[in-house]
Amino acid sequence: MRRIDRRTILRGAGFSMALPLLEVMSNASIFGRPSFASEAAKPHSNVTANGRPVRMACLFVPNGVIEPAWRPEGTETDWKLSPTLEPLSAVKDKLNVIRQLAHDNGRAYQDGAGDHARSGAVFLTGARPTKTSSNIRLGVSVDQLAATALAGETKLPSIELGLEGSRNAGSCDSGYSCAYSSNISWRNETTPMPKETVPRAAFDRLFGSGDAAQQRQVRRSRQSILDVVAADAEKLMKQVGRTDRMKLDEYFTSVREIERQIERTDDADRAALPDLGIPEGRVDAFAEHLRLMFDLMAIAFQTDTTRVASLMFDNAGGNRVYREIGVNDAHHGMSHHRDKPDTVADLKKVDRYLVEQLAYFLEKLDSIPDGEGTLLDQSMVLYGSGLGDGNRHSHDDLPVLLAGGAGGRLSTGRLIDLQEETPMSNLFLSMLDMMGTPAQSIGNGTSPLKL
Repeated sequence: MRRIDRRTILRGAGFSMALPLLEVMSNASIFGRPSFASEAAKPHSNVTANGRPVRMACLFVPNGVIEPAWRPEGTETDWKLSPTLEPLSAVKDKLNVIRQLAHDNGRAYQDGAGDHARSGAVFLTGARPTKTSSNIRLGVSVDQLAATALAGETKLPSIELGLEGSRNAGSCDSGYSCAYSSNISWRNETTPMPKETVPRAAFDRLFGSGDAAQQRQVRRSRQSILDVVAADAEKLMKQVGRTDRMKLDEYFTSVREIERQIERTDDADRAALPDLGIPEGRVDAFAEHLRLMFDLMAIAFQTDTTRVASLMFDNAGGNRVYREIGVNDAHHGMSHHRDKPDTVADLKKVDRYLVEQLAYFLEKLDSIPDGEGTLLDQSMVLYGSGLGDGNRHSHDDLPVLLAGGAGGRLSTGRLIDLQEETPMSNLFLSMLDMMGTPAQSIGNGTSPLKL
């Protein structure tokens, strides 16, 4: 059986599809790029000894949590999930709960009010945002440090996703630019990375080949990307064995299901606003929108289209109303609960609901084979908020989870209690080490954690 290169791409009008790892794929280099095997031999390589690259996903939720319901009990290796974290039971052994991390640069000090904006700004940077509505200045985020180091290894250095749009002008929180509240991913001190909030746009970014006119024509004709790459797919199927054909069939089915979901949102948008000719659909239902974005992230990691991703469940200080779980007040407003029992109870529902969505993503990654393990085994998924207690606007003992095995570089299934006021930037330095993209500094980090 003739072997094919791991970077083989199926192409059609306006689209291209990378492939998951197949048994028939060789390690031969292509276009001067190293094979996984030669990459793994390098010091500080992103590719681990098992021959697979490490992926990183960073997930942000706003407004902190109800800490007593979040906090697990037990020792490092003998602990049980808290009420808020119970939805993660299926992946508990591939999860670390990390306590006592702090973002000192999120605190007010001389800058006064604006904790929500600061909580979003520092979440992945650890840097102190300049209080301004115009001349923004922050720092490079951990995901972008990794993406820059891996530039050229994948089709996209990184992908940034969200559910609410970004505003990079004007003031959104007590004199802080809206850019701080709307973005967690920063390319440099003055440039946030724009996030995709429309599933169609994110899909086209992953699978588009640059010809927007051809892409529009495919959509107008109601074709699937699988239709336009059919010729290449048919040739490929003749070159692979039974196991690879099954894997490809599962992959194609996943892509087609994502397309169908996106098409339904397109149709709903056109029906609601028929005179505007909106080409890309919005998703009103929170869980449907978020899970569709998670599906796209999983496909991006599975096909090595990118190894770095970020996603904001909402902007910092977000005021989403979660009526689908019986909560009728806005999230940010509720977070100032003043210990009112009914409000605290509703916030617990919201915290758990958000963790349920995380569980969907982690279980999905864990269902996708990758090398000798699963995609979750080869990844790191950071989940958390830039605030601890939203009522107090605290920036210590942040709610932070780190899931996935990073290709064997991260021991999981632990409740990790650190010293109080451990800089979260130290965790970033550890994550960069595990990504094979070490950095000398980030934010107020002093040294990597020993995880």
